[in-house]
Amino acid sequence: MPVYLMNYVNQLVEADVSEADTARESLDECTFHINSTVSVRVKRHCFAGYFATAVFVLVNIIAMLTSPAIVFAQAGTLVVPRIQYDGGGDWYTDPTSMPNLLKAAAAQLNILTRPDNLAIRVSDTELFSYPMLYLTGHGNVKFDEVEINRLVTYLDNGGFLWIDDCYGIDRSIRRELKKMYPELQLAAIPADHPIFHTVFDFPKGLPKVHEHDGKPPVAYGIFNKGRLAVLYTFETDIGCGLEDQGVHPEDKPEIREQALHMALNILVFAMNQ
Repeated sequence: MPVYLMNYVNQLVEADVSEADTARESLDECTFHINSTVSVRVKRHCFAGYFATAVFVLVNIIAMLTSPAIVFAQAGTLVVPRIQYDGGGDWYTDPTSMPNLLKAAAAQLNILTRPDNLAIRVSDTELFSYPMLYLTGHGNVKFDEVEINRLVTYLDNGGFLWIDDCYGIDRSIRRELKKMYPELQLAAIPADHPIFHTVFDFPKGLPKVHEHDGKPPVAYGIFNKGRLAVLYTFETDIGCGLEDQGVHPEDKPEIREQALHMALNILVFAMNQ
């Protein structure tokens, strides 16, 4: 959330003028019409103690974003960056997965997106400009104490983190999540949860994309104050299913379609809760 926009709302509140209510109401929620049958109602979030909402759907606010550090891109476009982490794991794997998801969101759901394979570190100043983050890879994932604290602040104030196990991050990601939320547990998300039915219907829950250890796919979540803050998709590899055709020749068209539809559900759910 841009500092000058937060200061603007804060000044209105401190001045106790009538415009404060107007500002709050205009920021309270916004309905983004995907098509004739599906709408996304984006509710307000509070970043860094200030009242805010998901910036990408509010074109009038986006127009105020003139700082080059704000890489939400041109007016109204959605960007979902991947997290560049330390520890040795390949945070950069599946480079076409997020661009393909964002292209599909634009083509199928009329959501304005910028389909870039953008990577950021948790320490980057623009972290709080994004409503959703993506993390994937194989091997070890590690955050330092400052990064842990920043991620918690991000998530506690409306951000959403999707972790997709490309195979091999399970042990380390559970360790890092426990550092972030020592009092909370990863919980299996039931098949009747809205994330499986937001746009496309998955009556049995998470689809299976890659075999990995041959176990059933599981969607885990960390729920904080009734809100899904972290989604961890395990034993499926949705990201590989989003890659360019031919990258994984074993992925049949129907499997790739299931991966895309599930990822679109995740994207829309994250913007709507």
